[in-house]
Formats: sequence, structure tokens, C-alpha cells
Amino acid sequence: MATTWLEGTAAVLGIASVFFSWKENIWVYPTGIISVLIYVYITWQYGLFADAGVNFYYFLMSVYGWYHWTHTDDSSPQIPITKNSKSENLLSLGIFLTAYVALVFILANFTPSNVPYWDSLTTSAAITAMWLMARKKIEHWIFWIVCNLTSIPLYLYKGLPFTSFQFLIFTILATAGWVSWKKKLINPKASSSFLKQ
Repeated sequence: MATTWLEGTAAVLGIASVFFSWKENIWVYPTGIISVLIYVYITWQYGLFADAGVNFYYFLMSVYGWYHWTHTDDSSPQIPITKNSKSENLLSLGIFLTAYVALVFILANFTPSNVPYWDSLTTSAAITAMWLMARKKIEHWIFWIVCNLTSIPLYLYKGLPFTSFQFLIFTILATAGWVSWKKKLINPKASSSFLKQ
């Protein structure tokens, strides 16, 4: 299938969403919501069934994240960036491994996917990343970096070059986001680019 303007639109909005996340800007959610809804359609059409499902999950988590980021007292327009505790790290790893095993089983046995292990790896990392991002945990960047790096060749293989390029940009932005959020975690006053909607 040929790539389309729809894929290009979703890719641009997806890049914008990651940029806004890096900057701790609430526009991460409206731009992300539109992008993921487009990708639900695209990934289903291209037989990336786990990615289609995870994009719908992104939509739900974006709605939750939008609420969670802005659900604070009047003294602050946003919740602060925080770091996982040991138990939260174990929970994150548990979410990742459970999602991976479940997705491999489903894709290998109930769909015509020809990349069940690959698709499940990117999807499981993304599921974990999105949960941590909605909770505003700095560790979400690590899972996004894993997801993005493994998605670059996957989408090239599936004939979606715009999306593959988007994941290259995502990798760069996620790395920059990790560095930026580490600085903000040390110095919370640096978090000044948030726009409360």
C-alpha cells in the first residue's frame, strides 16, 4: 500500500505530541489524541494489529493523562515530575512482561500477523511508557526509547516510511526529553512551559 497524506498528518501530529511532552506542555494530549486515532485506522489496515490496539489504548491513556496532569490544587497548574520507587519499577516491568507474553500469544494464534514477536515488543514497551507518562514518571522516556528504536525497522519493513521516520524523530526527542526531565526533577522550578487548558 502507498503511504498517504493521512499517514503524514498522523506522523507530524505525533512528533508535535512528543515535542510537547518534552516541554511539559499540555498540548501533548490534544495533538496526541488526533494522531493516535488516525493510527488506529492505519495500523489495522497494514496488519499491525497489536499496534492498532495499543493506539486505542493511547487514546484512553491520553484522556486519563490530560486529566491527571491538570488535576492538582490551585497553588500549582500541574503535578510534578516524579521518579519510580522500587515497587513501581517492579510494577512497570511486570506490565511490560505481561503485555509482551499476552500479545505474542494473541498475535501468533489469532491474527495473520507475520511479525508477532516484533510487534509485541514495540507494543509492550509503548503500553508501559504511556502508563508511566500519564503518571508523569521520568522512567517513561526509557520505555519510549526502546519502543521507538525497535519501531524504526518494523515500519520500514511494513512499507510505512513516514512512520519509520517519525520513530527516528521520536527517538531523538525521547532522548532529549529524558535529559530535560532529569534536570527538572533536580530543579522543579525549571518546569515553566506547561499550558493549563
